Amino acid sequence: MLGSDAAIDLSPTPRTHASSPADKHPSPTLSWLRSVPLHSGPPSTLRHGWTRQDLFAGDRHPVDAFKGWEDRLPEFKSEIRRSQIDGLAAKVAKRSYRKYLERMTLRRVRGFVDCEVTFDFPVTALVGPNGGGKTTVLGAAALVYRSVPPGRFFAKSGKYDSSMQNWSIEYELIDRSLNTRSPVSRTASFKRLKWNRNAVERDVRLFGVDRTLPATERQNLRKATAGSFLAVKEEQLPVDVTTHAEKILGKPISGYQQLYLDAEDRVSMFTGLTYRGEAYSEFHFGAGEASIIRMIAEIEAAQDNAIVFIEEIENGLHPVATQRIVEYLIDVAARKSCQVIFTTHSNDALAPLPPIAIWSALSGEVIQGKPDVRALRTLTGQIDAQLAIFVEDSFAESMVATALRTHGGVEMDAVKIHAMGGASPAVKMTEHHNENPTTNFPAVCLLDGDQADRVAPAKRIHILPGTESPEEHVFQRVSQQLDELSAKLTVALHLPVHRQEEVKSVIQRRGLTNRDRHVIWEQIGEDLDFTSGHTVSTAFLATWAQAYPEEVTQIVTALGDLLPIRAAGT
Repeated sequence: MLGSDAAIDLSPTPRTHASSPADKHPSPTLSWLRSVPLHSGPPSTLRHGWTRQDLFAGDRHPVDAFKGWEDRLPEFKSEIRRSQIDGLAAKVAKRSYRKYLERMTLRRVRGFVDCEVTFDFPVTALVGPNGGGKTTVLGAAALVYRSVPPGRFFAKSGKYDSSMQNWSIEYELIDRSLNTRSPVSRTASFKRLKWNRNAVERDVRLFGVDRTLPATERQNLRKATAGSFLAVKEEQLPVDVTTHAEKILGKPISGYQQLYLDAEDRVSMFTGLTYRGEAYSEFHFGAGEASIIRMIAEIEAAQDNAIVFIEEIENGLHPVATQRIVEYLIDVAARKSCQVIFTTHSNDALAPLPPIAIWSALSGEVIQGKPDVRALRTLTGQIDAQLAIFVEDSFAESMVATALRTHGGVEMDAVKIHAMGGASPAVKMTEHHNENPTTNFPAVCLLDGDQADRVAPAKRIHILPGTESPEEHVFQRVSQQLDELSAKLTVALHLPVHRQEEVKSVIQRRGLTNRDRHVIWEQIGEDLDFTSGHTVSTAFLATWAQAYPEEVTQIVTALGDLLPIRAAGT
């Protein structure tokens, strides 16, 4: 998936290099090629002998062109099948659970007033900036269960928490032991200096941020550092635990043990084996490794229909492990009918999830949809910008960036473009941003062309060119002039010009057989030496922008005077 920074990064002011061969023998298509975003991959040589110097000499330094290449990686491909995602969503819609939290309404909790959160997917991510209310929403969801003490998330510190008075939360949940047919309603409220709740029973597993505390800093493991230490009990990790942990950690953990330090099995630690078979204790584990194993061990031991709460799921994990743990949780939801709610600041944790599984908490508001986490930094003014642009998806993000780059004269470093995962989140984010008195720069929403009924210029909500999805529009516009544009398009695809007839044939054939324009770039790429879908889409965008300047102007005009313009001579 395209990152927002990647889509709008134009690097520093262009510089000219007299020694460049392209300066001495300028190519007639060089200026056009500069509008083509960089090829996905490491900073080396482009396909078919094109170098970055060939493409950018005379306009900017090649080193500048390398900037941001790591963000231009192919879209994340989850190991969870789409059919499994759809099946889990359907299971929630049909209420095919014995126990499930369907929705809750925060009537009044901290900064939230009359905010409803629905759990339309069994694995729910709560995302937002620090202080936005993620943990408040998670804690409110946990409060309906009897085994979770109210003070775990909502402790009261004397007169300093007087605002807690009259807090109230309403719940709608499934509990077949209480009602075999209909959902059950419950409430929790804070009145007369104490919590009042009619809580329900459910197996709850809660993992706080302290789970990644290194063993050397855990006071309850201090006696394990003695030279004479012997565990009360030693157990090999169950096969299902090692199997799932290995998939997340990406390394074998056979032979790992769990050591219990007391007879009640309340305190435990792990031991591992090196590849030479030498044993070592959790004191020499990475904090993330131990937390993964511990979470999996507890979750696998949980009852079916249990609920799991995880604070800041990415703590101690590298990005790939973060994606894998979320995929594991989706698998658990399918195997054990469990429900999971976690908080995160990470795009990697959101990648495997559908938009209905993600809620953004923004200082008193909750918005459902799949945002780029970096968009939340824009919303809270944590970045240096002069204009924020919210669009529906990553292709629209690239389309706007390409249009601004082609138009020229725009101070791109001052513009932040964010894909919000749908029309409604894009509109809501724009409205929230513009209504927030603490923001110091405006936001504009550019919806897909098929959302014309939602246009509201007074609210800075506009549409992109066309009357359909941006993918459909760009594909059709380029196809309409394919005979004239095929040479440029072929070069933009990093293919030799003599293959333009082959490129035309592939595009025409795929245009007839394709049923979903969102995947047509990958289909065309497969037919052209397995070129990446990202390369195909950016080639089409650059070609479209050059062939239809009036549509580029339409986008720029929608932004109007809000668009930061580069000073003359820079």
